[in-house]
Amino acid sequence: MRRVRYHEYGAPDVLTVEEADVPAPGPGEVLIRAEAVGANYVDTMFRAGTSPEPFTRPVPAGLTGDVVGTVEAVGPGADPALVGRRVAALVAEDAFAQYAVAEAAWLVPVPEGLDAAVATVLPLAGPVALGTLRAGRPAAGETVLIHAAGGGTGHLAVQLARALGAGTVIASVGSADRFGFVKELGADVAVDNSRPDWAEQVRAAAPGGVDVALDSLGGSVLRESLDLLAPFGRIVVYGAATGELGAVPVTALFPLREVIGFALLRLRAAAPERARADIAEITRRIEDGTLRPAVHARLPLTEAAQAHRILDSHGHLGRVVLLP
Repeated sequence: MRRVRYHEYGAPDVLTVEEADVPAPGPGEVLIRAEAVGANYVDTMFRAGTSPEPFTRPVPAGLTGDVVGTVEAVGPGADPALVGRRVAALVAEDAFAQYAVAEAAWLVPVPEGLDAAVATVLPLAGPVALGTLRAGRPAAGETVLIHAAGGGTGHLAVQLARALGAGTVIASVGSADRFGFVKELGADVAVDNSRPDWAEQVRAAAPGGVDVALDSLGGSVLRESLDLLAPFGRIVVYGAATGELGAVPVTALFPLREVIGFALLRLRAAAPERARADIAEITRRIEDGTLRPAVHARLPLTEAAQAHRILDSHGHLGRVVLLP
């Protein structure tokens, strides 16, 4: 089979397509023949060697991804009835491949007829968008600020915030040419976070402060977002795409502000039933049309480097998907 790996850190061109044996599923695992693989931004940092400690990956390494396909085989302890089923799964290693191994316990059934590229949001991007919002506890009518609102997770969070009853949804994106995209998804206001006055734009849109903010950027964006919170406001942190983890000053919390961390794998471990309920809700919302995942690009597996160039540029609107 073909798979994509990198043997040194660097630009997207370090990604190479190589031949490998089809992997065998281990205990509690399944083998999936892939139809589509959703690319994750975090891998651009792993690949470049810029991910902050302790999140670096030694080389050679494969890529994570959200794999949609058909179960071809099961390992010891996995249900043989899974063979032949169409599923989606978060794969932590060697996801960019024609065949991938995944945990049987966290397979997501893919509804009949659902586009494979769209279905890549089911294991990770959709549950993270919903999980971060739930962690922020938005009440009806409150103001929600979403950073990276045009990305694979952010564009889903915009739609979900509106569906959950937000009064005002403010979408923070990296350039003004994405304003139309996020407004079509339900954002009331769009701001360009590449401009030095982006926080002032948010203050103008929410003079009383932001009630809930979702941040996957970290660094100065996180620090400035704290100052935008209303009394009793909550910011949910689920990434650091800037590569800067930094520290939140305790004094920034004194004005009745709250910082909440979110990680999907931790939620799975701590509250598996809640995590499964979130996956089921995302699936229902896609089926009934209240959640519309966008696919920015569909590329063959051989163009994995181009997929990472798109992610590196921060210019994608929705998901970047590889088709093995």
